[in-house]
Amino acid sequence: MSSICLAQINPFLGDCTANAKMILAALKKAKVSGAKLVVFPELCIIGYPPKDLLQDDFFIEQNRKALERILPFTKGMAAVIGFVDKKYGNIYNAAAVVSDGKIVGVQHKTHLPNYGVFDEKRYFAEAQSWRIFSLAGERVAITICEDIWVEPSPLAVLAKQGATLCVNLSASPFEKEKMTQRKNILINHARKFHLPLVYVNMVGGQDDLVFDGRSCVVNAEGKVIAQARAFSEDLLMADLQSQPVCLMENAIQDMHDALVLALRDYVHKNGFSSVVVGVSGGIDSAVTASLAVEALGKKNVVGVFMPSSFTSGQSAADAKVLASNLGIPLRVISIQQMYNEYKKLLRIKEPHTALENIQARIRGNILMAFSNAEGHLVVTTGNKSEIACGYCTLYGDTAGGFALLSDVYKTSVYKLAAYINRLRQLIPSSIIAREPTAELRHNQKDTDSLPPYDVLDRILHALFEEGKSQAETVALGFPKAVVSKVADAVRRSEYKRHQLPPGPKVSSKAFGSGRRFPITNGDIEKLFSVF
Repeated sequence: MSSICLAQINPFLGDCTANAKMILAALKKAKVSGAKLVVFPELCIIGYPPKDLLQDDFFIEQNRKALERILPFTKGMAAVIGFVDKKYGNIYNAAAVVSDGKIVGVQHKTHLPNYGVFDEKRYFAEAQSWRIFSLAGERVAITICEDIWVEPSPLAVLAKQGATLCVNLSASPFEKEKMTQRKNILINHARKFHLPLVYVNMVGGQDDLVFDGRSCVVNAEGKVIAQARAFSEDLLMADLQSQPVCLMENAIQDMHDALVLALRDYVHKNGFSSVVVGVSGGIDSAVTASLAVEALGKKNVVGVFMPSSFTSGQSAADAKVLASNLGIPLRVISIQQMYNEYKKLLRIKEPHTALENIQARIRGNILMAFSNAEGHLVVTTGNKSEIACGYCTLYGDTAGGFALLSDVYKTSVYKLAAYINRLRQLIPSSIIAREPTAELRHNQKDTDSLPPYDVLDRILHALFEEGKSQAETVALGFPKAVVSKVADAVRRSEYKRHQLPPGPKVSSKAFGSGRRFPITNGDIEKLFSVF
């Protein structure tokens, strides 16, 4: 078949009417392009993941009505559309198989993921069987996301039944280097069953998830012959006779593009148009502000610089240069008078952690005041390394609506800065070169409280992404005392992370829905060491 359209769209979760209009627009364009079969992502009529919206019967009914409104626009063509199907009291993650204006069949998802960010068994019933559908001259096997990630694969049955093409509707969230894993699964299935695969993935930001798209077609020899754009909507016309394409993956570019898309969609889909960022003169706020400008445009980003007596002249100069380079306004509000009033009221003498936290909370209050007064969303600037160890202040630098860098290690923040500066120097070199400091007391450095970031991040990566124990992490060559200190800080800071704003998941183990730990818990490794 040389007329398949992969409709990689960005649904608005819960807005069936808007999503139906999006689907109709794609169908019209596909028809003009000569498409005979149009494939849409998983649950595209409602968005993904719908969570407890699925407990509302009215919502499910609206999803069905939206599907019915789409049907007349499939005259003269076929389409496979993700929706929620309700049958015999159960609800199913389903694909509507539509041909010439009519539903000719429905395929339910057979394998429901229930790990990481997925919680589908809470809502959906599993299907027990598969069908082959005659569409546009092909015998089409339809699978939904997880169905092609499991073994044994449903394709083992469907290929024997004479399928000539497999279609997979997906809502597969982005994480670093997932493209390679995903591509290998598709290639291996195509080769094993000698069956062309059409994979259509959702794109867009949804709370803490971001979907990267990259819908593709793999021929029966396991060669990728077409791929849609990453982190952008796309209508890809596919020809099964096309030549293989060369796929490139750049981990930092992907992280950058994921963060930009996640912020843009979170802002716009939640009814905001602009953001405010506390610009400190440090690397985290510089990268956050730069990403915000790329996501929303410079007219929709406001910077606020809030110095105290601990703020260096270098920070002030860097903040002003950054704002000038980005073309955003920079409001300068000294917190010193307010800080002095707090010291007088509380009768606490410097240096003291309580006074450091007071400064962060004053700044948080100022940013939230701008949010309330002018309608901006506050974007926090803390990174994963700091958040993991609790090197942050509740109701201070953690106060806001979206934690853009919350799944980005500090060492990766520097890599993002280099990528942002690839064309011209937006982030001043002095910001990148200087030693990290919160500037909450005289001569403060992050290394006063934390190991050097190149060491800390490797320890955290071993503990989180690699799932290693403290002993296994020590065996990698890290000092036992340092690993124990980091692991203890991570455990003790869980209560802080439970109160953070959401932030985009870009790794396999992000805080939030990707890593669910109780606040109150003992150190398991220490508990068992006494036996």
